[in-house]
Parts: sequence; structure tokens; C-alpha cells
Amino acid sequence: MNRLKLKKVRYIRRRMRVKSKLRTNTKRPRMCISRSNKNFYVQIIDDSKGHTLVSASTLEKDFPITRNLSNKAAARELGKIIAQRAVAKNIKQVVFDRNGYLYHGKIKEFADSARENGLEF
Repeated sequence: MNRLKLKKVRYIRRRMRVKSKLRTNTKRPRMCISRSNKNFYVQIIDDSKGHTLVSASTLEKDFPITRNLSNKAAARELGKIIAQRAVAKNIKQVVFDRNGYLYHGKIKEFADSARENGLEF
């Protein structure tokens, strides 16, 4: 196998391992993060109903950072925005679905910022 295929296989295994642990806790909504090379996206999802309760991304027009939307500063700002929107809708406790990404760098900055601004996970 080539390196790219092995990397994708490892990512899919991590993702399935994380998701299998999250499915057991259905009392809290799930905060799912995904990222591309240029942007971050986050949703708070009620899995029992299958509805998105709150969402935010770096593609929104009112996002405060205009350059380099995929760095740690953008992740920190996105964590702040999603926490404020969730608290406004009376959502304080969530389950963090890192979606197979390693808890390091941008993902860690996002999570720390969300915790600082009122979310518990």
C-alpha cells in the first residue's frame, strides 16, 4: 500500500473508534467538528431527533478573522462563537466528537476555547 492510502485507513479507524464510544451517551447533544485545508466547521447535533441545534464555520460573512481561516487563531475564535451560540440556546453540556482528528494543535485550541466560554465536555 502506498502512504496516502495507509494514512486514510488510519484516519477511518480512529474515526470509527471515536464514534463507537460517542454513541453510548445519547443524553447530551454531540458537538462535531470537521475541517478542510482552508476552513473549520462545527455543529451541535441532537442525535435522538437527528437535528442540528447550532452551527458555525469560518465561511460565515461575520467571522472576525479574514485571513488564514485554518490556523489556531481561527479555531480559537470558532470555539468562542459556537460556545456563545450554544449558551444562548441553553445548551451547556455536550459530547465532543473530534471526528477522528488527533486532539492536538487546532482541534485542541478549538476545544479549549469552547470550554473557556461556557461549554462543558
